[in-house]
Amino acid sequence: MNIINSLAKTKKAARTLAVTPTAVKNKVLARLADLILKNKALIIKENSKDLANARKNGLSEALIDRLTLNEKRIADMASSVKEVIKLNDPIGTVLSSWIRPMGIKIQKVRVPLGVICMIYESRPNVTVDSASLCLKSGNAIILRGGKEAINSNKLLAKLISQALSSAGLSKDTVWFVDSTDRKIVYDLVKMDKFIDLLIPRGSEEMISEIRKQSTIPVLSHGKGLCTTYIDKSANVPMAVNITFNAKVQRPGVCNATETLLVHKDVAHKVLPVLAEKLSQADVEIRGCTKTTAIIKGIKKATTPDWDTEFHDLILAVKVVNSVDEAIAHINTHSSGHSETIITQNKTTAEKFLKEIDSSAVFHNASTRLHDGSVFGFGSELGISTQKIHARGTMGMNELTSTKYVVRGTGQIRK
Repeated sequence: MNIINSLAKTKKAARTLAVTPTAVKNKVLARLADLILKNKALIIKENSKDLANARKNGLSEALIDRLTLNEKRIADMASSVKEVIKLNDPIGTVLSSWIRPMGIKIQKVRVPLGVICMIYESRPNVTVDSASLCLKSGNAIILRGGKEAINSNKLLAKLISQALSSAGLSKDTVWFVDSTDRKIVYDLVKMDKFIDLLIPRGSEEMISEIRKQSTIPVLSHGKGLCTTYIDKSANVPMAVNITFNAKVQRPGVCNATETLLVHKDVAHKVLPVLAEKLSQADVEIRGCTKTTAIIKGIKKATTPDWDTEFHDLILAVKVVNSVDEAIAHINTHSSGHSETIITQNKTTAEKFLKEIDSSAVFHNASTRLHDGSVFGFGSELGISTQKIHARGTMGMNELTSTKYVVRGTGQIRK
């Protein structure tokens, strides 16, 4: 594979896309959504090959769930593309403007970043989500998915190419790297001449290694060690319902809750009810000493459990003495992704929301809601736990930069 040649073509395509009218970009997306729905049976067929290989290789059920494309998820994928069509095109938006005393008119305008490279694992919907957001925001994209989803991704990339061609845009605008050779990743992360931003999504080890190797700015999709805190003023049925959803609804994704903190004053009310509900869903509870005294027969939590993203039906539970202890625990152990407080006390809630240093904080709502589609972005490229350029769920605005447009009438510097 001639990487340099492919990168040069994608760079050239990015320049064209940057000035492509919104109507043309929307035409591509509409065609893509249509192709996804029309090829539903074929997508499921290719995905079944990936699922068979995953089971053969012993992947956990949670990871297999992330890999799975069924009729509903394919329909959701098409719907997310249609939602992106409805969103305002950020390119060309004037963020601010002013006139200087000398008469020059200055505007600060949104522009595309250029070429974005996504390196990701497991979830084939990322292929479509990333492509649609990048296309609408005027960015060309390089997609390098994991080997576990290669068959699904190849087909989805083919559909994206067909959609581009239908609107007269170059297929190089979206380059899917169909080789599973890991060496290509190490080559790509050095190509700062062609790539403007690198976004890795996957294991903590993979992201760490890419950060070490890359000469390109990296905006990483950080691990999701999310926490739910049940305060002493919580509505117990609400607390049980939210916690169950945050852990069980999709345990293998980054916004699933991994740690539960419960105020000591309500622990005896909440934990027995919650434990019974979680046991019905085969959730393994690992508790602190106080938790094991309330819920009999569970495992004792170990020190590493408070720092672990389980990606599975496992929940670490700790009883705390106050909201201050809960905040201190979260700010010490959390990955800075998503945290929620369940309480009827607004003062306590505001304290939690202000003092927790994470990319998204919730009050009386599940951590599972930290998602691009839920937030109204159509989809997302990931959830950044960094603090520079973008933080939290990444939609189209996070895929743009700015430039100054200055108009004069002959002014010069004196």
